[in-house]
This record gives sequence, structure tokens and C-alpha cells, in this order.
Amino acid sequence: MERAPSSSNFIRQIIEADLASGKHQEIVTRFPPEPNGYLHFGHAKSICLNFGLPQQYGGRCNLRFDDTNPEKEEQEYVDAIMDAVKWLGFDFQTPLFASDYFDFMYRAAGHLIERGLAYVDSQSAEEMRASRGTLTEPGTNSRFRDRSPAENLELFKAMKEGAFPDGAHVLRAKIDMASPNINLRDPVLYRIKHAEHHRTGGKWCVYPMYTYAHPIEDAVERVTHSLCTLEFEDQRPFYDWLLERLAEGGLLERPLPRQIEFARLNLTYVVLSKRRLIQLVEDGHVAGWDDPRLPTLAGARRRGYTPEGFRAFAEQIGVSKANQLIELGVLEECMRRHLNEVAPRRMAVLDPVRLVIDNFPEGAQDLASVPNHPQKPDWGKREVPFTRELWIERDDFQAQPPKGYFRLFPGNEVRLRYGYVVKCLGMENGAVRCTYYPDSKSGTPGADNYKVKGNIHWVSAQHAHAAPVHLYDRLFKAANPGAERDFLEDINPESKRTLIAQLEPGLRAARPGERFQFERHGYFVADRDGFNRTVTLRDSWTKP
Repeated sequence: MERAPSSSNFIRQIIEADLASGKHQEIVTRFPPEPNGYLHFGHAKSICLNFGLPQQYGGRCNLRFDDTNPEKEEQEYVDAIMDAVKWLGFDFQTPLFASDYFDFMYRAAGHLIERGLAYVDSQSAEEMRASRGTLTEPGTNSRFRDRSPAENLELFKAMKEGAFPDGAHVLRAKIDMASPNINLRDPVLYRIKHAEHHRTGGKWCVYPMYTYAHPIEDAVERVTHSLCTLEFEDQRPFYDWLLERLAEGGLLERPLPRQIEFARLNLTYVVLSKRRLIQLVEDGHVAGWDDPRLPTLAGARRRGYTPEGFRAFAEQIGVSKANQLIELGVLEECMRRHLNEVAPRRMAVLDPVRLVIDNFPEGAQDLASVPNHPQKPDWGKREVPFTRELWIERDDFQAQPPKGYFRLFPGNEVRLRYGYVVKCLGMENGAVRCTYYPDSKSGTPGADNYKVKGNIHWVSAQHAHAAPVHLYDRLFKAANPGAERDFLEDINPESKRTLIAQLEPGLRAARPGERFQFERHGYFVADRDGFNRTVTLRDSWTKP
């Protein structure tokens, strides 16, 4: 079995120690999203970690949906999450669901009641909050805490059978209302909720709390290492308490899962709060959950981000025990590095102005031989039509150029990339006028006779494919959106610009999802209504 690189992160060190000691023969992790929304960049890090680690150690990762909140969960999200995991490059066995274990969880709750470790509490929500205590003051026992196991079992069964309305009772663990850890002050295990579940329908009207369901699911699935973000650190004592009590009673097998916490992903110029993402979508600040500006995986795919880029990013930032803020530029650079390897080059003029070559024959057509990737000769070349009238970038001509400007201005010579050298005559009737040197074509013996400093790209006006191009940028102009004001006030008004560009003719056949480098402009992906810019060639947000 191939071993993963040691010392890469502290979780690997724990896994290697457990394997070396014989505690575990196989590493099992799980990725447990709640199917109530679309996955975002933070989930991508978790997916790469939870699926990547056991893959390196010959183990497996379960895709498990924690569907314990029926009012917010839908099959649409289940399907989207499975698709996202596969897109990131990870395989899984039949997906699992918390609802698969509802019967077992109910029996386990009954076991806790019989042993005097759980009770039905009939206090109102307000009374429960008031009796919970504070960080400096202990809580107080509920007046229902000393109900007998028989009475608790009868009430819990009646709760399951729908005898009570929502909120009438809850089932709580009986631990210690004076514990310094508030999470051990008799946490709620079950609540009444008369709601249709997307998988179990109306079978249940009591649903387990996530903090109760999660450790049981891990243990039943024989998970060895339960990887959670830091906000679950305070829940670990209850996680361990519950599993120990159920193992003592013979309901669970040892060794029990070990919960390990790591820092969640925090990125500059991004919000990953589900509440804020919902607000952006529902208030129309973006065009849906797959808007390429959103940090959702659905949006990232339309933006042209690659699975390989996400996996490289996850490996580069590693796993930390402390929260840290990662520059968004790190993720963007991971995308650039991968796209540089896989994206064929194409010519595209985003802000076109017409160029006319006065001495090129009317109606004539030449062909320029253009490499598909300058660093990959095995990718071959393509032929691009060259004609009397071309499109060039507007800023490639200056009537009065600044110092150091080497592109087109009256009297200057430049090479039309892969084509001929032209001499600029000036601007006339909105078009740049030039003459060309017929013996200067790139790749011919005469080309070496011409030494010019400027080299600009172009597209044949006769053959160009006019298409919408969406220039996407960061959704927020502040590194920490909402730190000093309402986060909506930090939205970048230039996060999307749409223009009609002139593209080389071969791009007319581009299929949605195909990625290209538009020379001098950045990386783009074909979308359902044109092309989206993925990233620029360089980080334009780098601080001076």
C-alpha cells in the first residue's frame, strides 16, 4: 500500500500513528453535507481532505447526507452535491443518509432513557434558555429531569406517534447542568417536527438533532477519523460521551471514531456564510447559485475553474489547527498554473477597432500558421485566415503615443502576431490604416530581416466570430467584506462587464465547458451564452 507523504499535516501524522499501532487496519472518513444548499469553496477543501486522505492510505470516504432537518432539505441539493463531488475528481460508493439510521437512532435514544441517561423535558423554549446558565454561571436542572425511565419512555413513544404539537417536548441527555462546557448541560437529542421528509415522507414526526445524529452515523459506518471544522471542537466532549455510553450498552462496536478538528477555509474578497450567500441570490445581487462570481462550486464550474486547480489549492494551503485568512490570489494562481498547462491558445479581440492594410489585395486571403500551445509543440498548429481588413485591440493604436509605446502609431512598424510586419499610416474614418511587407510573414526566410519591438494579435474581420464575452472579477472590492459596514456595500460594481468581442473563427465551434487562453487577455471558458473570463494572466489585485 502506497504511503502518503508524512509531515504534510497534523491529521496525516495522527493517521500514520493509528495505522502503525494497529488501532485501525483501514482508514475511513466521511464528507457529511446537509442537503439544504449548494456547496462552496470551503466544502471543496473539506472534500479534498476527506476523500484525499483515505485515498492516499488505501481507505475510503463515505459521502453521507445529514438530512435531519426536513423543512430545508431537497433532492435538488442531493443531486447537486453528488455532481460536485464527482466533478472534483472523487468517487464514492452508494451515498448514505442520516435518515438511513433513524430507526437505530430512535432505539439508541430508548436505550439512554432506560439507563437514566436521557429524559423528556416539557419546559418551554424560553424556560430552557433561561435555565441553561452562562459561561460563568452554571445552569439549573429542569423540573422534569427526575421523571422515571418508564414515564420518559411512554412520553417519547407518544412524541414519535404524533400525540403532541411541535415544541411541546424535547428529549435531552442527562449529563451535568453545572458543566463548564455548555454543550454538556443536558443537550437536546430529539425535537418534535411535523414535517414531510424528502426521503422518509411522513413516517417521522420526531427528528434527531445533528449533534446526536452525527456521532452515531460515524460509529455505525465504522468511520475511523471524523474530520470537522473548529466550531465543532466544543462539541467533541458530547460526541465522545454519547459514543462511550452506547458502546458500554453494547449498541456500538469499538474502536470508536475519533473526532479531529481543523481550521475552516477563510478567503479574502469572499463570503462563505450560507446566510449571506442566500441573501446575494434571493435579493438579485447575482444571477442564481451558479453565477460565476459566487464562491459556489456550481459558479466555479461556469467560471472555468478546474478540479485540478482546487485539489492543488487544498494541498498547497494544507491543514491547520488555527484559523487563518488565505489570499484569494492563492486560489487564482493555482487555477492559472493548471490552465496554463491545459488551455489551448486562441486569438480574441475584446475591444475591437478595424485595421485596413491598404496594399493587401482586395478579396485575397492568406493563412497564418498558429501554434495551439507555444510550450507544447506536440499539440500542433492551426491555420487562421489573414485578410485585408482585421480587428485589433483599440489600445494597440495611439495617435500620440506615450514614451515606451511600441505598438501602432503613425510611422511605426509592428508585427501582426504569426503574420506580417505592417507600417502604420494613421487613423482614417475610424479605421487604422497600414501597409504591409509581403516578404515579412512569420515562419518564412524573409521574416528575419524585420526587427520590430511591437507584436500585436488580430482577427480577420471577414471571418471573425462575434460573441458575448463576460469579464468576471471579484464580487467584493474589500478584502474582508462587511468588516466595516454592511457587506452588500462592499460589492464590486465592476465584478461583471459584458462586451461583444471578435474571436478567431474556430471558436465558433467551442462547446460549453471548453477552456482557452485568449492571448494577452487571460483564461476563458465557453458558456451557454458566450465566454466567461476565468482569471487574468496575472493577479491584478496584488498589493503594491
